[in-house]
Amino acid sequence: MGTTNRTKLNSLYRHWTPGCPLTSEDLAARGISADLAVHYVRAGWMTRLVRGVYSRPNDVLALHPCLILLQRGIEGLHVGGKSALDWYGVRHYVSQQSMLHLYGWVAARLPDWFTERFPAEYHRKRLFDEAPDAPLQAGPFEKRSGAPRVSTPERALLEVLSEVGVRQPLQEARELMESVYSLRVDVLRALLQHCSSVKTVRLCLQLGRELSLPWAAKLDPAQLPTGSGRAWVSRSADGLLVLKP
Repeated sequence: MGTTNRTKLNSLYRHWTPGCPLTSEDLAARGISADLAVHYVRAGWMTRLVRGVYSRPNDVLALHPCLILLQRGIEGLHVGGKSALDWYGVRHYVSQQSMLHLYGWVAARLPDWFTERFPAEYHRKRLFDEAPDAPLQAGPFEKRSGAPRVSTPERALLEVLSEVGVRQPLQEARELMESVYSLRVDVLRALLQHCSSVKTVRLCLQLGRELSLPWAAKLDPAQLPTGSGRAWVSRSADGLLVLKP
């Protein structure tokens, strides 16, 4: 290998954080062409995960940098729903291997190299009136620099409720809601006001009242998009779900 190429490889390794995948664009920014990347892979100095994505040889990839990479390619991608609540310490029915719930704006398929390491489901959902590059109440986890985007507990709860009657058992959603006793009412109110799902708004209000949660009494249904005066009815594996205005 030429001196120039060896210098580029040494420089790459010095700045390549273990556990972090890099794309062809990342390599090009470091002066490594597509042909040189192929040479490095064949020589065993890099591992090709999929076309255009690479890791260090025999590296154990870390979840957070992998999510950051996915965010670059999937509009609106963030950790949400039960996974976001779990990251904040709110969980039920802990399994041996939990499923990571990711949400985004567009139809997308998570790459195999990611799901083989981190079992995950992707939900295409536009639950709120928002811009994908500035989602409401979803930002870097714990406001850390370089952390992946994660829903706040208030948004995560509404994402869980939006799945009730589809793939989310009502009883588990109820138990999760009991665990988020101290939600910020101003944040929850703002999210509900921008929520496009009447079912989600009504279910949040109804369960909040049934469980006598402190924030529920501070929400005025008249200020929220609860839909028409008719009951919202849905039949699922849980039975008949009736949500009154």
